[in-house]
Amino acid sequence: MALHVRIHPDNPQQRLVNQVVQCLLNNGVIIFPTDSVYAIGCSMHSREGLHRIARIKQMDPAKALLSFVCPDLSDLSKYARQLDTPTFRLLKQHLPGPFTFILPASREVPKLMQSKKSTIGLRVPENNIAQAIAATLGHPVLSASVPADAPEDLADPDLIFENFENLVDMVVDGGMGGIVPSTVVDLTGEAPEVIRRGRGDWGD
Repeated sequence: MALHVRIHPDNPQQRLVNQVVQCLLNNGVIIFPTDSVYAIGCSMHSREGLHRIARIKQMDPAKALLSFVCPDLSDLSKYARQLDTPTFRLLKQHLPGPFTFILPASREVPKLMQSKKSTIGLRVPENNIAQAIAATLGHPVLSASVPADAPEDLADPDLIFENFENLVDMVVDGGMGGIVPSTVVDLTGEAPEVIRRGRGDWGD
């Protein structure tokens, strides 16, 4: 049965954040808040975690399009390649925020985590808990939105716990979440292309 850990949304208690990170380092799968919907995640180095998320999401692990949740843009050049100045400016303008940016993957990204097109999805959520977890972990959290049948299932941590207590190791409760996922923007082509319109206002 999963642990239900309540963390303060404005001032995350480091002791509890450390508990979450230890879970991730032990190949655990967590559910945690972002600035859009709650996400399901594991360490980017956890093959076991990736396969568990794929099973929960009912997808092929090799084709699973999961996002890298980072605390900021400081390590971006590690995981994405061919980052020119205009692209970096664009990222800096919109992050932290409710956006997922698709970028070319670097060799630092484990092969299992890359799609056939060798891309990654980058997230820097404007959420103190998500940022604290990723910063303390020291590398990105591999994540995807929580699967849900109804919008409220994406937002209410108590409902999420009921639905997933036997599937994940920990539910990080940061209060009510949102029901609209992030906006997904592909930056691998000649011009940015919006793949999914979500909470982030792209303004085009």
